[in-house]
Amino acid sequence: MISTTLIWITLAIFAVIGGVIAFAAARSNKGTAADYYLGGRHIGGMVSGLSYAATTYSAFMLVVLTGLTYRGGIGALGFELIYFSGLTLLVVFGPRFWLAARKWGFITPAEMLGARYGSRNIARLTAVLSLVFLMPYCTTQMAGIGLLLSGVTGGEISLGMAIAIGAALAIFWTLVAGLRSVAWTDAIQAAVMLVSALLAVGFVVAAIGGVGAFAAEVKQTHGAWLDVPGPGLWSLPTFLALAIPWFFFPLSNPQVSQRLFVTTDLAAMRRMIFWVLGFGLIFTLIAVIWGYAALVLAPELDNPAGATPALLGSGVVPVGVSLLLIVGILSAAVSTLDSIALTLGSMVARDLMRQGEGRDARQIFIGRVVVVLVVLFAAWFALQNAPIVDQLAALSAAGLIVTVPATIGAFFWRGGTAWGVLASLVGGAGTAIYMAMIAGVSVFDPTLAATVIGVTVALFIGISLLTRPSATALDFKGELREELDENGVW
Repeated sequence: MISTTLIWITLAIFAVIGGVIAFAAARSNKGTAADYYLGGRHIGGMVSGLSYAATTYSAFMLVVLTGLTYRGGIGALGFELIYFSGLTLLVVFGPRFWLAARKWGFITPAEMLGARYGSRNIARLTAVLSLVFLMPYCTTQMAGIGLLLSGVTGGEISLGMAIAIGAALAIFWTLVAGLRSVAWTDAIQAAVMLVSALLAVGFVVAAIGGVGAFAAEVKQTHGAWLDVPGPGLWSLPTFLALAIPWFFFPLSNPQVSQRLFVTTDLAAMRRMIFWVLGFGLIFTLIAVIWGYAALVLAPELDNPAGATPALLGSGVVPVGVSLLLIVGILSAAVSTLDSIALTLGSMVARDLMRQGEGRDARQIFIGRVVVVLVVLFAAWFALQNAPIVDQLAALSAAGLIVTVPATIGAFFWRGGTAWGVLASLVGGAGTAIYMAMIAGVSVFDPTLAATVIGVTVALFIGISLLTRPSATALDFKGELREELDENGVW
């Protein structure tokens, strides 16, 4: 067991370094809404890529994905690689998001959809759906922080104290300088997370006897975990149910799609995409290997989510590396939490409360209030473990996918209409909530995702064919063509 005193000292150093970075970032802020929420649209490729990676590859990786590997074997790798392949959507949509945001001054993805289809109600509804499905998802990040810190200290840092630490860091870094602060701290945290995880995996594999001995031990003692579909968790229906919604994560989740607005230019965006893909592939392999190592060194865990604390407390990873990895996992959860809170703050300010251009100070104030409320909501419900919040968090991927048809249509189909989008958002989200929370269809049942996608697409196309586009709708496909050609974008 790692000394609680050492963990407290490490957390204090981590908080101080993060605070210094946040205040340094604040010096570059100019007081505009675009500066606070998008870093002035001048974030470089490496920083934006590492920030995107830290936001996306959250505590989920070494808590949930490692646990899924521990429980169900190789299917976890397949699931995460499907998500990873979805990042290629950035190649097609990243430049289009960036060009549209620069041309029309968009700050939120909801604002972009509303303008494209000529309806503020689309922006409002998209913001509401994001609040409904993302706020509960924040509780999973808080729970990850709690499980990690309480697990590695044997409960000496209580669940409540661990959650309070995560909440304080998320609020502080976001309030100080907005996206610029978040992006700078994210970049450092992503680097720490990757390096410490690589070192930890190396020490664990070495303790088992090296790569060959590790592979032989897993094959001998847990051979079923190397076969498809594995020992029971992963069946084809379960795999499809989880993988299909997550493939569209780069488009469906506004906290990551908003990052497509922030780079300095398209060259920086290309570098961002390479950084995200490189980080994602390496970290996916780390998380899965980590899960298999836990099977060997801690084979009798009742809760698979405890695999990481069990390995860190096993004594095979040097204390210094364990402390770095704890900081890395904590920072990943905080990164996801403050990114979601900041995005929701911008959507409330601009899309729900209609604080438009020229009211930057009020937009920033509203956003800061929302950030605090979102983080406090996540902290409170993580402690309460309310069933409805758990249900909505599990439903988040399927619930947010209802925005994807409208997003794809915004750039590739001129025939999409505001009524078609509104019908698809209401019908798709209503179907998801009804099936999961009333009819009791599990998120592990592919019927849920397939039905939600089918209803959403059918309503978007069907109602659009029966109605006319708004007179104020923008023509992304036509008006962005020249810029796309100039920049060599397909």
